[in-house]
Amino acid sequence: MDRDELKAWLRLSLSPGIGNITARKLLACFGLPQAIFEQPSAALRQVATPLQTQALCAEPPALADLLETTWAWVNQSEVNGCRRQVLSLGDPGYPQALLDIDDPPLLLYLFGVASFQESRPAATLTAPWSITAQRCLAVVGSRNPTPQGAGNARLFAKSLVQAGLTVVSGLALGVDGAAHEGALEGLTEGATDLPATIAVIGTGLDRVYPKAHHGLAHRIAHHGLLLSEYPLGTPPINANFPKRNRLIAGLARGTLVVEAALKSGSLITARLTSEQGKDVFAIPRSIHAAQSRGCHALIKQGAKLVESAQDILEELQGFSARPATTEFAVRDKERPDDESALGDPGALLDALGFDPVGLDALQGRTLLETADLQAQLMALELDGLVARLPGGLYQRQSGA
Repeated sequence: MDRDELKAWLRLSLSPGIGNITARKLLACFGLPQAIFEQPSAALRQVATPLQTQALCAEPPALADLLETTWAWVNQSEVNGCRRQVLSLGDPGYPQALLDIDDPPLLLYLFGVASFQESRPAATLTAPWSITAQRCLAVVGSRNPTPQGAGNARLFAKSLVQAGLTVVSGLALGVDGAAHEGALEGLTEGATDLPATIAVIGTGLDRVYPKAHHGLAHRIAHHGLLLSEYPLGTPPINANFPKRNRLIAGLARGTLVVEAALKSGSLITARLTSEQGKDVFAIPRSIHAAQSRGCHALIKQGAKLVESAQDILEELQGFSARPATTEFAVRDKERPDDESALGDPGALLDALGFDPVGLDALQGRTLLETADLQAQLMALELDGLVARLPGGLYQRQSGA
């Protein structure tokens, strides 16, 4: 895309009152954006409203600065193979999977080593770092997962990548971040050119949100792709995050919901996945955990209950998986992210989660000495917050 073409696409995307639907109508009627802006007002009014026509005839004030910023960004030097791209609806590199959704973005901003290759069957892909929706699975869930939820996201993603899939998620805190981390862990020496993960973000690509994922975002770019529909400089805006979920669903062959409350953005992604005729998978958890209720609701509505990554692979008809080098099992997270709170009984309750857990696994999560852990468990048991179960298991009580 040359500078003049980029300017025309940016102008169309910035024009007030011109959403993706109206823009596509204009493109269908007049051709490329340059041609749209050459039309007289009378011609534009055949497609757009009077207010929209007025907006199209006036250059947006922010256009000049955005053009300079975007042009400079695109032309920055590659870093370890990471490329910066701006793809328009008419670009041959634009992912077919997004062209098939109801509301494809006019422009996509990409940064990373991977590119989309939809024109050939997944089994015949030979170009390195090629992405196809047939080999992508979305993994989404709560921003405040239980320890088991975060661990499941990480281990499922790791196993899926080792089997040859690319994990798509949203770079948010919680399940998203754990899924990206697990996907990166899933890379093996024999699959160094496999795109491990795609992060669909809700800001401009020159910003990372949340800031805690700055390092993670750069690792994703070097082993996959960062993608956004928002212009450079776009800050975190609440409405943009649920909107980008349609891209997460659109880029993937199906969606795995790890944990989700009943009112969760993850359920938006699941609904969009279902509406696109794709598979929705959900992991069941304790009936006492609020983060499980969204998954249980999805299962009631027909989502496929899964207990392992192998369950997902068996459902993906036509997908030829590589042999995985790790077992496809739901495991507990080995250790907490914040070791400073280990002596807090509240932290011990959080580490327990809501499912039965053995002393060894709990010690691995908390890093407490055996005697200290047993003492805290006894205190919680006396307070009625924890129950001792047969087989040396402990379970958090309802309401604790």
